[in-house]
Amino acid sequence: MFDELVKDADVYIQNFRPGAADRLGAGEARLRELNPRLIYCAISGFGQTGPAAGRPAYDTVAQAASGFLKLLVNPANPRVLGPAIADAMTGIYAAYGILGALVERGRTGLGRKVEVSMLEAMCHFNLDAFTHYFSENEIMGPFSRPSVSQSYVLECADGLWIALHMSSPEKFWQGLANAIERPQLFEDPRFATREARIARQDELIVLLGGLFRQHDRATWCQRLEAQDVPHAPMYDTREALQDPQAQHLQLKVSAPHPEGGEWHTIRSP
Repeated sequence: MFDELVKDADVYIQNFRPGAADRLGAGEARLRELNPRLIYCAISGFGQTGPAAGRPAYDTVAQAASGFLKLLVNPANPRVLGPAIADAMTGIYAAYGILGALVERGRTGLGRKVEVSMLEAMCHFNLDAFTHYFSENEIMGPFSRPSVSQSYVLECADGLWIALHMSSPEKFWQGLANAIERPQLFEDPRFATREARIARQDELIVLLGGLFRQHDRATWCQRLEAQDVPHAPMYDTREALQDPQAQHLQLKVSAPHPEGGEWHTIRSP
């Protein structure tokens, strides 16, 4: 049955450790004999060759080895955070490679082997940190990018949270000053320039934190939107789907399952 499927397949994907597919009779050479047009994609943790090729790898391992996890972990409370980014990104990079191989096959009629490792995928996804290291000889930390981008998460009076990404345009900062009813705030030399705001972000966090706790999140969203300030409520998963824009875009899709009832997911973008 497996061989019959391979004969008619466009793409075969496996994520065994190097050598395992050959031992199982699913290596590239044998499958290529069955189907010369096959796109054979091999996903690994650390690559098909090299000193770490045989090591087991999961999402957190790849994040750590690429330097990305160091940018997520809060030194004051060191624990792994967030979703399985390395799993998702490696899959996306694999899809890029597969699509490129399919285009090539349309010209040559022949299949291609596509290899991608979680380590390579996450290093490229972490490109900003490497670029900064190469250009400035500085190692970024978990607060480096949020400081430069001037990103904030702030608690409101109702216990709900809101996120700001202010970047550098002065119009956004003046809009924020108007929204918090401190129109001259960014004339203060401590916060008057981008460089000053980056250097004193801790002070701004304290200042804004006190102000945002004075009103509920809905009030702040109205004020910030009226002033065209880049913001969003910091939703949980349930809230995100209830947002009018998410509903307008019909992000949630459903279909009947023959055994499990109604099945729900998020559609591809």
